Amino acid sequence: MHRTVAPRAPQRRPARLRWVAAPPPGVVRHRRAVPATPYTGPPSYPVPPRWGFPNLVWRRPTTVPGTVSGAIRPIDRIPVLAQSLRTILWTFAVFAVAAAGAEIWRYVLLVQSRNSALNTGVVAFSDAFVVTAGLLTTILSLLPAGLSLWWLLVARQAAADQVGEEPARPIWQVLVGILVPIANLPLALSVVGELEHAILGRPRADRPKPTRLVLVWWGAWLVNWILLAVTIIWRTRTGAQAMADSVVLVALTDLAAATLAIVTALVISRFSSLLVPIAADRLRELRVLKVTGAPDPELRTARPVGAAR
Repeated sequence: MHRTVAPRAPQRRPARLRWVAAPPPGVVRHRRAVPATPYTGPPSYPVPPRWGFPNLVWRRPTTVPGTVSGAIRPIDRIPVLAQSLRTILWTFAVFAVAAAGAEIWRYVLLVQSRNSALNTGVVAFSDAFVVTAGLLTTILSLLPAGLSLWWLLVARQAAADQVGEEPARPIWQVLVGILVPIANLPLALSVVGELEHAILGRPRADRPKPTRLVLVWWGAWLVNWILLAVTIIWRTRTGAQAMADSVVLVALTDLAAATLAIVTALVISRFSSLLVPIAADRLRELRVLKVTGAPDPELRTARPVGAAR
């Protein structure tokens, strides 16, 4: 008995269709591109507008009641202190050079007195010149020294505020590094170098590398203090030659003080310009002096209704 098997019909797979919905034609309206209109001048109003800024004078945000603080920031003190200090330092340098000239003149008179007699009036004038110039230089040296220390403390705080950190050294270490003799010889470079490092925005973890200007200032600082100490010690000696040597040492000390004052003024100018790039005295108020090429305004023959008189 044989069984016949019919062949199977091939299975049909469903067709893959993609339905896309689209609006019928004529329903969507395309927007027309609006052409750019040329500029015809400032807007005009039929009546004076009622809106505007309040009639108040501009004030600093720190002076407005209700703000965080009403105190002046250290960065705001830098331009005023720097400008005053530069003037005082240059004035002191002039007095120090004058005092050195008086001492040099006295030494010349001492050399001439070995072979000939001197005029009494010339000697009296030289003595008065030496005493006056030396006294003014000594008294005036206290003012730039105090203001320079004040500027240093303010600049340290201003540089720290810009990066949101505290100064690298406490105040008492800065005072020791500047005011205490012998200790201030090496520490002065560290204090000023750290200030320059902070002003330039370098990472605190890096070791400060003073620039050439700071190194020149430190050299003038060392020479000034060493000459001052040698002069004080040498003037305790007796004898004609010791007195003549003291005159030369005093003249050199005055010249070193003048050099230190000039280099200090340059350092303060550079650091202040880095802290405050745009000085307030260099800004000029802008005002309209003349308008050319503008059309004449349209004259109104009648006052609009509702316009304020």
